[in-house]
Amino acid sequence: MGGHDRPAVPVEEAEHDYEALPPNFSLGANMLAGAFAGIAEHSVMYPVDMLKTRMQVMNPGPSATYTSSIANALVTVSRVEGFRSLWKGLSSVVLGAGPAHAVYFASYEATKHALGGNEGESHEHHPLAAAASGAAATITSDALMNPFDVVKQRMQLHGSIYTSVGHCARDVFRKEGIGAFYVSYPTTLCMTVPFTALQFMSYESISKVMNPTGRYDPYTHCFAGGLAGGFAAALTTPLDVIKTLLQTRGNAHDAELRSVSGLVQAARIIHQREGYKGYFRGLKPRIITTMPSTAICWSAYEMAKAFFIRRSTNPNTAL
Repeated sequence: MGGHDRPAVPVEEAEHDYEALPPNFSLGANMLAGAFAGIAEHSVMYPVDMLKTRMQVMNPGPSATYTSSIANALVTVSRVEGFRSLWKGLSSVVLGAGPAHAVYFASYEATKHALGGNEGESHEHHPLAAAASGAAATITSDALMNPFDVVKQRMQLHGSIYTSVGHCARDVFRKEGIGAFYVSYPTTLCMTVPFTALQFMSYESISKVMNPTGRYDPYTHCFAGGLAGGFAAALTTPLDVIKTLLQTRGNAHDAELRSVSGLVQAARIIHQREGYKGYFRGLKPRIITTMPSTAICWSAYEMAKAFFIRRSTNPNTAL
């Protein structure tokens, strides 16, 4: 706003409050900011995420649909299966993303503070604290999100018979047991821990370079979030392909795919059938989905955090 002509001391105090969080900033407010960010992130780019899932699944349906451009593929799916098919499974993401991202960002802030990531001047980098905070955040949130992600991907598949989240969850549980919701969890962690560590480390570093003052700057949060997300997504695509195979195995017609039980076995099958290029199926839509999604996520989170900080530090509006 008019911060450029203000005295240096008050601005520095505001910057410190924003980066380190004020003492009276509640856990509930932080979790609300995270939930808002998670739902916004997953909802906006959902159709492209659906396309990514179908590209990563072996024998996904009409293969020609997914080898054309992303825009043409989405138009074709919408025309053949109906516009609503692009959003099938979104309700599972909304149900899971809210609580999972609330825990995600609460864990991130708590771990970052405990490791000294908020110490020092606003321009100082703490890449290891950021990476460790991201790893801690994803371990806790994925435990909540994994079952919802399984349901989402089953509903995204071509020819999916499921009409609701409850219908899909009951059918998977009846046919495959509770383990089906967590068979991919170790692989998920193998992917999301390095993904989140890379993303948080990149985001914090890019933000410090772009915005050394540490003030709330939506343009910095958006750009740094998108760039960090795309970089992390590209490097972890092979693990995402393996995770998708494990999470959709129950819908496979191939007996070998239905019986796959772990990361190593899934990786071996992908390599045997498609070689190393099989590990990068869906790379383009994964990056295209992740960059705007993480840009939205960080922008929404930082905006909500700034809002709650203003309320908590203003005695007239404190929660």
